[in-house]
Amino acid sequence: MVISRGVFQCDQLDGYAVLNEKEDIIGLITYMIEDECEIISLDSLTENKGVGTLLVQKVEQTAREKGIQHIRLVTTNDNIHAMRFYQKKGYRLSGIYHDAVEKARKLKPEIPYVSDNGIPITDEILFVKTF
Repeated sequence: MVISRGVFQCDQLDGYAVLNEKEDIIGLITYMIEDECEIISLDSLTENKGVGTLLVQKVEQTAREKGIQHIRLVTTNDNIHAMRFYQKKGYRLSGIYHDAVEKARKLKPEIPYVSDNGIPITDEILFVKTF
């Protein structure tokens, strides 16, 4: 995962997965804990089945158990689905990093300039939830 803050090897991060009855992964979340907890990635292969919600709740529970009071995450300005999802979960818009995707593109040139929904991918949006 490449964001303006750096490169993250998701397979080396802490995380949780949801498996289906065949034990195939249908959802995966990765995160890291330092002073705060940061969600690095969230992927769900099934929409509107509660998989993403379950994974986010598990990370929130872990953060609380470790005495962490803030969870943060970054998404791009085109990811309307993620912005809606996280706001429904109590995350608040905390910052906009203008032109941050250009910095990420220097590390990962294959990041597209325009998303499938036609929105130019330019900025990173910071969301934070405080307990």
